Amino acid sequence: MNKQDLTNEIKAEALRLGFFTCGIAKADSVEKATADHVKRWLKEGKQANMDYMANYMEKRLDPRLLMEGARSIICVALNYAPHDYCSDSEYQLAAYALGQDYHDIMKAKLRRLAAKFGYEDALISQNPEAHKCRIFVDTGPILERYWAEKAGLGWTGKNHQLIIPHAGSMFFLGEILVDEELIYDQPIKNRCGNCRKCIEACPTKAIIENCEIDAEKCLSYQTIENRSELSSEATARIGNTIYGCDTCLKACPWNRFATPNDTPELQPKAELLQMTRQQWENLSEEEYRKLFKGSAVKRAKYKGLMRNIEAAACFSREKQLPLSNKSKDYEQENK
Repeated sequence: MNKQDLTNEIKAEALRLGFFTCGIAKADSVEKATADHVKRWLKEGKQANMDYMANYMEKRLDPRLLMEGARSIICVALNYAPHDYCSDSEYQLAAYALGQDYHDIMKAKLRRLAAKFGYEDALISQNPEAHKCRIFVDTGPILERYWAEKAGLGWTGKNHQLIIPHAGSMFFLGEILVDEELIYDQPIKNRCGNCRKCIEACPTKAIIENCEIDAEKCLSYQTIENRSELSSEATARIGNTIYGCDTCLKACPWNRFATPNDTPELQPKAELLQMTRQQWENLSEEEYRKLFKGSAVKRAKYKGLMRNIEAAACFSREKQLPLSNKSKDYEQENK
C-alpha cells in the first residue's frame, strides 16, 4: 500500500472507531518558539506542584527520542460533550469526568487502530520485522495540543484548549507514534481573533494573555491535582464546582457547535446525575468507590473530593449571609 492510500485508510479507520477527527504530523523536534515558551512557563513556576511536567524535557521537545525510528505522529480527537449534565442547582463536575475514564477508552481505541495496520508496541514487541508504535493519552512526555495543531486538527485557544473548527473544544486527544512516513497534514489558522471571553469568564483569572494557564490559580488544578488544602482564592471562587471547571469552555463561542457524543462509555451514570447536594455532602467512602468505579474522578481521591464538597457547601452558605469584605471585593471586581 502506498503512503497516500495508507494515510487515507488510517484516517478512515479512526473515524470508524468513533474518533471525531484524525490528522498526521511529521515526527520532529518542536519549534524553538514553543520550546522556549514551555521552558519559560516551567521556570516561572506556572505548573504549580506538577513537577512531573519538567521531567524528560528532551523527549517532550523531540518525540523522536520516545521511539527509535519514529517518523509520523497520528493524532486523534474523541468528542466528550455530554447528552446530559448535572442539574444546575446541584454540585457540578467537569463534563469530561461524567463518563468512564478517558485514558482507558482512548487507549483501547488507539490500540485497535494501531493493530489494524500491523503496528506493534515498541516497548514489548519481539518481532524485528514488524512496524513499531507507541501510544499516548495525556500521560507521556508529549505536547498533545502542539502536535494536534501540527496535524491540522485545530488550534490552541487562549484558554489553552484545542479548538476544532465548527465543533468546539470538548475533545480528548491521543497520539500514535509510528515508524513509517505518511502524508502529513497542514496546520490551520488560529481563529480566536480578538475574542477574550474565556479570559474574562475565568473565576480565578488563571488564563494569562499569552495563551497559557497559571495552574496554581486554576480551579481544575485546585480541585483535582492539588493534594493539600485549597488556596484561599479557590475557596472564595469555587462556586458549585466540586471537580474540575468548565467555565472557560462554556464561555468559548466555538462550543456552541458542540454536539453530544455517542460513545457508550462516556455516558454519565443515572445515579451520578441524580445526586443532590445533601447526598454529596454525606457521601461515604464506600459510596464514592461505587459511584466512581472506572472514573477519572478517582484522581482526586475521596479525601480530595470531600474537601472540594466542603468548600462548595461553605461557599453556598456564605451566599445566604451578609457579604464579607472578601465577597464585596469579588462582587466589585466582577461588575
